[in-house]
Amino acid sequence: MYTAQVARGCASWDDAAMNTDTPLSTLLSQALVAFVIEFDNEAEHAMPHRTTDYGSSPDLGGGPWLVSMVMWMKFMRFVPEEGISVGELQRLARIDNKAMRVWLTRLSKWWGYLSIEPAGPAASDSRSKRAFSSAIVRPTEGGRKALEVWRPLSGVIERRWENRFGIDEIEELRQALWGVARRFDVELPDCLPILGYALFSIDQDDIPPAAGARSAAAVPRPPLPTLLSRVLLAFAIEFERDSELSLAIGANLLRVLDEKGVRVRDLPVVTGVSKESLDMAMGILRKKFLAVIVPEGPGSRTNVARLTVKGCAVQRAFRRNLRAVERSWRERFGASAVDRLRESMEWLVGEPGAKSQLFGGLEPYPDGWRASVPKPETLPHFPMVLHRGGFPDGS
Repeated sequence: MYTAQVARGCASWDDAAMNTDTPLSTLLSQALVAFVIEFDNEAEHAMPHRTTDYGSSPDLGGGPWLVSMVMWMKFMRFVPEEGISVGELQRLARIDNKAMRVWLTRLSKWWGYLSIEPAGPAASDSRSKRAFSSAIVRPTEGGRKALEVWRPLSGVIERRWENRFGIDEIEELRQALWGVARRFDVELPDCLPILGYALFSIDQDDIPPAAGARSAAAVPRPPLPTLLSRVLLAFAIEFERDSELSLAIGANLLRVLDEKGVRVRDLPVVTGVSKESLDMAMGILRKKFLAVIVPEGPGSRTNVARLTVKGCAVQRAFRRNLRAVERSWRERFGASAVDRLRESMEWLVGEPGAKSQLFGGLEPYPDGWRASVPKPETLPHFPMVLHRGGFPDGS
């Protein structure tokens, strides 16, 4: 039987002796998460909704189950009020048949945003692939109200960022992101995908084919959240191609652990991600014998999470691999383009942790669910976008 050996002398992630820059993926992640949370706070305040733990919006007449911006970007923006066939929705959303069945069940039966109707009497057998493809998807009344709120909201948040950080500065950020994103040789989605098996960003077999050579003038520049998502996803795909752990697990949970131990109850605050997502990540670390959960001391009821010797080694490799991807990008996309991107991101994020200027727009409304939970000490170092509704911190 394997006995996990707790590490000794494993340097912490923030060891000043390392003298390394904040990973580019962290800068991208925190900017994207801040944008999404600001979007979500406004959507929650304006649209009828219900939640599992934080009640409903009685003044707005109730509504569908509250979800995050990813659900709008990934599915709902493609559904017109007059309806759309499942087959056409699959084409626009670039989702395979199996995944589409799962998400339509969630968005209709579970969450209340959509209704699905057979295209005709001959299509009554929903198990038939042809019948399923021809079925018509329409927004429910709650779904239509959500669409009214969501449609302009990304532009609203971008303009707020221009007012808060400066028009020229945000335009420079867009250009720096586009200077890298337009060099990608694959067609990436407009938003981060839901994390998959072992919390990896995307299955390597699902990476889209090369799009061919493109000039900057041939393709319109996407909006800011899409640029952030695409650049971050491209980084994650390259990192995870040769990694034992997903970027989500390494950047959020592995980052804060050491051989001394961190109290399990403190992990949501120090990582910025939800308890539920941490439970999933910890399960993977324990399965791989990279971490253990033990009592803080003899007879203590407080548990701590500690790295094993193997976990310490993987943590060091994780840091090296982050730097290796950025070096690779400098070679492939040009040092000046990557340096320009890093400088823009460092300026936007500012000081690390809760002192970051990104927190300036994240104060929730008093009736919002985030007002009822402890404030994090940091934004996630990689978005924990889960099937629970797509919230960027796994909530």
